[in-house]
Parts: sequence; structure tokens; C-alpha cells
Amino acid sequence: MKAIILAGGYAKRLWPLTKNKPKQLLSVGGRPMIEYIMEKLEVQEEIDKIMISSNEKFEQNFKEWLLGYKSLKDIELIFEPTLSEKDKLGSVGALGYLIKKKNIDEELMIIGGDNLFEFALRNLINYYREKKGNVVALYDLRSIQKAQNYGVAKVDEEMRIIDFVEKPKNPPSTLVSTACYMLSPEGVRSILTYLDKGESPDAIGFFIKWLIKREKVFGFVFSGRWFDIGSLESLKEADLIYSKKKEKGL
Repeated sequence: MKAIILAGGYAKRLWPLTKNKPKQLLSVGGRPMIEYIMEKLEVQEEIDKIMISSNEKFEQNFKEWLLGYKSLKDIELIFEPTLSEKDKLGSVGALGYLIKKKNIDEELMIIGGDNLFEFALRNLINYYREKKGNVVALYDLRSIQKAQNYGVAKVDEEMRIIDFVEKPKNPPSTLVSTACYMLSPEGVRSILTYLDKGESPDAIGFFIKWLIKREKVFGFVFSGRWFDIGSLESLKEADLIYSKKKEKGL
């Protein structure tokens, strides 16, 4: 099983912090936020390789970070040939680029590099094995108003996703996608099919909406804290909480 961390965005909402530095290398609790995700991936035996997908603008930043990062896993940096917001490939486009470039045809775990969560990835993998289908990690915001800012899923009694809408005015539920996915080999191949058909290469939510009509996709609802770091406010909040956890030795 391979894992991909998506880190190809330009994070303009966090300028000037991210003008010359990728968001995923900003400090949260005294360390680059990507390391919290790496830490969770490191302990999963099935994962034999971690690929970090970014862009050529931040190539040197990631190479310097990796030089100082000690890992037991095989880590590879892959850079899409873009230098600015206007020519970026989009999340699905970046995945398609990487899947083609590395000829990937196996199970994939995909995680957004600005996505901090407390659940164990072991639970996600076990759930994926149990359901025998693609999985999207979901978080219950318990607020229709807040859900309007995310990709929102509606599930049936078996937790199969039966509807998915990206940033809806009238969310069908309060369960939002958290940029953490498990795809079967068929799901991985579907990314290339989706892109070949000329569908949107941007938010992964558009791909999920397309995929649920063709394959089984289940929702894995987790609890605990979750941070989608897209603004200075969310960055400060995460930094405060992770700093307190560090002080307590957690």
C-alpha cells in the first residue's frame, strides 16, 4: 500500500507566511505540520512508501525539510510542473499526474497535508478492509452553517455515501469530508478515467461525487479534534492546542 500526502497548493489565504514557504511546513506546536501526518503513517506496517506531492515552486523547501527528517519508510518527493496558482493542476489533477508518473495500480491512502486529526490511521485501514470499498474520512461538524464551507456527504444505514456535494448552500447533512481517503485499485484507476473524460481536476469532492455513482464509497466517521488549516485563525488555534499537548507530553 502506498500513501500520498497532497501538498501542492499555494495557500494564498495564508500570505505572507506561505509566499515563499509551503503551508505544510509551517510550524504547529513547534514542528512542521506535515510531521504529525508522517508520524501516523510511519507506524502503519502495510504502507511501504510515502509520496509527497507538491509543486516546483516549493521543491527546495521540501528537499531541505526531508534532509533533516528521519524516517523508517521509503519517502519520495514528486513535484508537479507548476510555479503559481494560475497553472496548478488541482488536487485530482495532481493525483492523476502522480499515478501516471509512478504507474500506481494498487491501494492508496491519500491525505491532505494541511489536515490534522487525532484518530489512528489503523482504524481507517481496518474499516476499509471491513467495507471492501473506497472510504472517505468524515467529521460531524454538527452545524449546517459550518458544513456549507466543505464537501458534504449523505450516508445510508450501511454508511455508504449516497450523495456528495461540494460547498452546498443547503447541506444534506453535517458530515464533511476531511481530505483523508482510502482508494481500492479500481478507485485509483477511476481517477485516470475521470480525468480522461474531462471532469474537473480541482477539489477531490467533485471526483467523489462522480465515483459514488460508479463504485461503493463508504464514510468513516471519526471523533476527536480535527483541523483543516486554511486560514490564519485555524493555524493559530491548531498551534495553541498542539503547543499545550506538547507541554503536557502528549
